[in-house]
Amino acid sequence: MTYAWRVDDVARDEAGASISIVYENKYEFCGYNLRISRFINANLGFSAYVWEAGVALCQYFQKEKISFTGKKVIELGSGTGIVGILATLLGGDVTMTDKPNILKQIENNVSINIPAACQHRVKVRALTWGEDQTKFPTAYDIILGSDIVYSSVSYPALLETFRYLARQGTTIYLATEIRKSNDSTYFHEKLLPRYFNCQVVESLQTKSVIVCKLSKLSTPLED
Repeated sequence: MTYAWRVDDVARDEAGASISIVYENKYEFCGYNLRISRFINANLGFSAYVWEAGVALCQYFQKEKISFTGKKVIELGSGTGIVGILATLLGGDVTMTDKPNILKQIENNVSINIPAACQHRVKVRALTWGEDQTKFPTAYDIILGSDIVYSSVSYPALLETFRYLARQGTTIYLATEIRKSNDSTYFHEKLLPRYFNCQVVESLQTKSVIVCKLSKLSTPLED
């Protein structure tokens, strides 16, 4: 079940002045109740929404009873943070990333949903695809992404970031809403298979959302 309501004057600056209108959604996955705040008028664009692909990925973790215990995890394009937060609650050591202006929204949701005793297992850092991924290690067990395949302009940078962060043995969980307008099918069917084994593990026909499980090829098909 999902609930949504408006919460005014929640997010404030250091002087106590309201800095954004906040909407809060409530979700339940894997026995955890999540309260996800969205900063509506903070110029966050698409990142101020919980997209169907993110919900689908959380539902997949619930359905498959996936545990992240002991796993080193990085999430790309965290947005509201819903997926990375659930991965943390499920035991992961999670680094949540997005563009610099999105981080306060993520940090707010981390503070709401992650118990103090678990907050040492979550980090929130800026990462712009194709620019500063080399500032991050390459020893991640799991890479997460939901609705990050949304603009064909960003595909080369996203693919470069995946290739850098993933090693042999890394599992990538990628949930995408397939849209004709952005060539997301081309990204999944043509670009990713050059460098990764790709398996569709969940498909929501009514919402055009797929969940994919990827692993890095030992040798690229072409480069």
